[in-house]
Amino acid sequence: MTLHKAGVLDRTGEPWGAAPAPADEDARPAGVRLFDRMLDLDPRDEQVRAKLAESLYVDPLTLAIGALCGVAASVTAALATQDRLMIGGAGAMVLTAAWRIGSALRLRRAPQARCLRRRELLFEIGAFSWALLTGLMAARALIIGAAPHVVALMIGYALFYGTGAAARNAGRPPIAMGQLVLSTVPIVSACLTVATAPLLVLAACIAMMLGGWAPLTLSIFRTLREQIIAAESSAQMAERMRAIARTDAVTGLTNRAGLNHDLGELLASLPAGRQLALLWFDLDHFKEINDTLGHPVGDGVLSEIGARLHQRAPAGAVVARFGGDEFVIALQVAGQSEAERLAHDLSGDLARPMRVAGHRIDCGASLGVALLPGDAPDVDTLMQRADIALYDAKLCGRGQVRLFDSAMTTKLVRRKEIERELRAAIQNDELTVFFQPVVDLATGRICCFEALVRWFHPVKGELLPDEFVPVAEESGVIITLGNWITKQAARACASWPEDVTVAVNLSPLQIRAPGAALGILAALREAGLDPRRLELEVTESLLLDDNIATVQFIEDLSSAGVRFALDDFGTGYSSLHYIKKFPFRKIKVDRSFVSGPDIGRKSDAIIRAVAEMGAALGMDIVAEGLETLEQVQTVRWAGCTMGQGYYFSHPVPEHRAAILLADEQRDRGIGSRTG
Repeated sequence: MTLHKAGVLDRTGEPWGAAPAPADEDARPAGVRLFDRMLDLDPRDEQVRAKLAESLYVDPLTLAIGALCGVAASVTAALATQDRLMIGGAGAMVLTAAWRIGSALRLRRAPQARCLRRRELLFEIGAFSWALLTGLMAARALIIGAAPHVVALMIGYALFYGTGAAARNAGRPPIAMGQLVLSTVPIVSACLTVATAPLLVLAACIAMMLGGWAPLTLSIFRTLREQIIAAESSAQMAERMRAIARTDAVTGLTNRAGLNHDLGELLASLPAGRQLALLWFDLDHFKEINDTLGHPVGDGVLSEIGARLHQRAPAGAVVARFGGDEFVIALQVAGQSEAERLAHDLSGDLARPMRVAGHRIDCGASLGVALLPGDAPDVDTLMQRADIALYDAKLCGRGQVRLFDSAMTTKLVRRKEIERELRAAIQNDELTVFFQPVVDLATGRICCFEALVRWFHPVKGELLPDEFVPVAEESGVIITLGNWITKQAARACASWPEDVTVAVNLSPLQIRAPGAALGILAALREAGLDPRRLELEVTESLLLDDNIATVQFIEDLSSAGVRFALDDFGTGYSSLHYIKKFPFRKIKVDRSFVSGPDIGRKSDAIIRAVAEMGAALGMDIVAEGLETLEQVQTVRWAGCTMGQGYYFSHPVPEHRAAILLADEQRDRGIGSRTG
C-alpha cells in the first residue's frame, strides 16, 4: 500500500511513460525493433506498446484452437504422404503447439510488470516458429506433388492462419505481419519452383494479399494506439483530479477527504497484534497569529507545522490537515506506549520556535490520542475518541498530550450538560451577582465591591464558579455571561454612594468579541453610571498574547474613564512591561502570597516590593484572601493600601451590600457627631 505518493503509477507499477530498460530492449529480435522504428514508436509509446502486448495473451483459447487445427492438419498430411520431412514437420508442430499453449496459460497468470518483455519475446518466438512451420509444410506438400486434397489442406490452413494472426495480433504489427509473411512466403517460393500456371497465379494472389493486409493491419494498430492513448490520458487526468481533491492546498498534506480514504486502507492492512493510532493536533495561539500578523503568515505557520509533522512521522503514516489549525496523524503501532512516545516527541517538535516572514512564532499544540481497537471498535468512533482526548488536553492547558480514557467521556457529558443548563440559566434568571467588599486598609471604609457570579440551580442547588465558569469560557457562553454581569454590576453600583466603585472580572473571549468596548459603554449608559466608577480586572494571561484587539479595547475604555486593575499579580510572568504599557490604577496581589502553606519571609518581601512599586507609581495595591487580623496587619505594614477577603466579608447579594454601605454610613455619622 502506497500512502505517500511520489507520482502517478501505471497498472504495472512503473511510472507512466518510463522508458524500458536497455537490457530488456536488446532481448527483442532485431527485426521487431526495426519494424517498431518504421512505425515511429518512441519511448513515449512504451506504455501503449505494453498495453497492446497484453492483447497477445488476452484469449489463450483462440491460440489453442489455432494450434490444435494446425496439429490436425500437419499430422493428417504427414500420414497421407508418409514423407519423412512432412512427418518431422508434423512432430515439430506438435511440440511447438504444446509449448505455446503451456506458455500462454503460465504467462497469463504471471505479474505483468516483471515479465512484460519476456512475455512478448516468448510469444514472438512461438508465433514465428509456428508460422514458418505451417508455411514450410504447405510448401513441402506442393514440392513433393502430394495429393490435391493434402495440398489444399496445408495451403488453406497456412493462409487461414496467416490472415487470422494478422487480425488477432494487429496490436503488435511486427508480430502480425511477421506471422503472415513466414506462413505465406514458403508457399510463394514453392509455387514459383513448380511454376505451373495455376500456381503462378496463386503466388501472385498471395503477394497481392500481403500488400493489402499490411496497410490494413497498420490501420487497426493506429486506431488501437489512439484509443489507448486517449484512455490513458483520461485515466491520468482522473488520477490527478483525485489527488488534487485529496490534497490540502496550503500544506500539501492529505486533506479530510484523503484522510478518510487512507484511514480505510490503513485499517484494511492492519496486521494481527497491532493497533491503529490516531493523533489529533490543535495549534495553540493560531487565531491570534492570524489576527495580528495576517493570513499569509498564518498559512506559512500551517505549512511549517505540516512539514515538521511529515518529517517526523514514521514511514507509512498518514499525515493530514483536518481543517483550520487541526492536524491528524494516523499510523499502525504496537501499542499505547509507542503512540504516547511519538505523541510527546511530536509535541516537543512543534513547540520549537519558527520564523515565518521575518516573525518569530511560538506555536505549540495540544494533542489527543486514541487507538483502535483498544479505545474504539471502528474508524468513526476512533476519531470521536481522539477528539475527546484533544478536548481534555486543551482543558489542562496548552501544549498538553492526553491519551483517551473512558472517564473523559463522562467528564465531557457533564460539561456539555453544564453548558446547556448555563445557557438556560441566563435566560431564566437563575444566576445572581454577589458583591465582596474591597476595604481601604487605612480607614476601614468600603471603597469598592467586586462583582462575583453565583448560580443556584433549581434542582442541583448551588454550583461553584470553578465548575461552570471554565465551561462558559470554552463554549463561548462567557461572552453573554460577562456582559450580563457587567450590566447587573453597573445597575447596582449606580445606587451606591459616589465614592464607591464596582469591579468586574473580564474574560479574554469577552474582550476579543466584536464590539466589546461598545457593549460595556452601553451598559454604563443604561445604568446611568459614571465610567470612572467601573473597574475592569484583567489577568496577566490575557496580556501574554499581546493581541491588538486587547490593546484597542483597553485604550478605548480608558479614554472614556473606565479604570483597569491587574488581577492575580504574581501568578504569571509578572512582567513590569505590562504595568508600563497599560493604564492600570490598581494591582491585586494574589492570595497565594497572603494565605496558605507557602507564606513566610519571602512572600512578605514580595508584597513589600510590589507595594513600594505601587506607591512610587501612584497605584493602589490590593491584598486578596485576607482571613485573619494578623494577615491584615501584615499586608498593611508591608504597604498594601487595600484588602479583600473573608476577614471583612464573604460575597453577599446586592441587598446585603446595600446594608453594609448603609451601616458604614451610619457608623461614620455617629462617629462625626461624637467627635
